[in-house]
Parts: sequence; C-alpha cells; structure tokens
Amino acid sequence: MALGPGKYDDLATLVREQAAASGVIVMVIDGAGGSGFSVQASPSVTAGLPLLLRHMADEIEASFDNEP
Repeated sequence: MALGPGKYDDLATLVREQAAASGVIVMVIDGAGGSGFSVQASPSVTAGLPLLLRHMADEIEASFDNEP
C-alpha cells in the first residue's frame, strides 16, 4: 500500500537515508519476505506516483520494442 508503512518500510528508510532523498519507492520482487513495495514520500509526491509509474512502464515497453 502506498499510504502507511509497507512490507519493506525498513529497507525504504535505509535507502532514503543513504541517498539523502526526500522520498523513495522500494520494489522487491521475490525477496526473502516475498514481493512487495514501500513508499516514503510526501502526500503530493505519492499522489503523482500513478502517472510517474505509467510513464516508466511506457519507457520500459518502448525499450524492448527497439531491441534488434
């Protein structure tokens, strides 16, 4: 869940602090605790995440479309 602590909130805190970032998204696929994600960002940044993630998905798809 994007609001409130997620499954990997402790890892997100570590990444945010190490990166000296104002916000982070940590996504884990098939990790020791299973798959999941945690978001640590302001409410306004979190509200914009769906658009950002859709844009990222489009870029990932496009990169595969351009492979030889």
